[in-house]
Amino acid sequence: MPNHTDIPAEIRARAAKIKLVAFDVDGTLTDGRLWLTEDGREIKTFHVHDGLGIKRLREHGIEVAIISTRVSRAVELRAEQLGIDHVYQGKADKLACLRDILQAIGLTGEQACYVGDDAPDLAPMSICGFAIAVGNARPEVVQAAHWRTRAQGGHGAAREACDLILAAQDA
Repeated sequence: MPNHTDIPAEIRARAAKIKLVAFDVDGTLTDGRLWLTEDGREIKTFHVHDGLGIKRLREHGIEVAIISTRVSRAVELRAEQLGIDHVYQGKADKLACLRDILQAIGLTGEQACYVGDDAPDLAPMSICGFAIAVGNARPEVVQAAHWRTRAQGGHGAAREACDLILAAQDA
């Protein structure tokens, strides 16, 4: 976990306000590769470190959401394992979905963090007080983000984001 003093002041200030962290799935919580079996089933892999980071956010009262343009049973199962209540799949308009979540739980964009890697993540990132790009995010996403993880999507990037937020909140 990052030391509180290692976090730049501007990033610490943004992260300290966060009450909701929304994650993209493919390329953020996974490495972005799609594994298909011969019978057409999709297989996704998730990093256990990311899962612990998400659980820690929830333990400290921070809401967690998943917003994905794709639909996958594996995402549903992983969200259940982690106790994530806000799971939205098949959402082409991620910005509208994030706005709906914020309205439903009574938060502002400034209190939200969005973690993503590709073009569909740009719109929701634009309304968040803290936008995070994973280490291997597309250049336009990195440019739009306030901070970039060292780890790549599916390889601990979500945990890095969680740890940063928790450190900034002295949790």
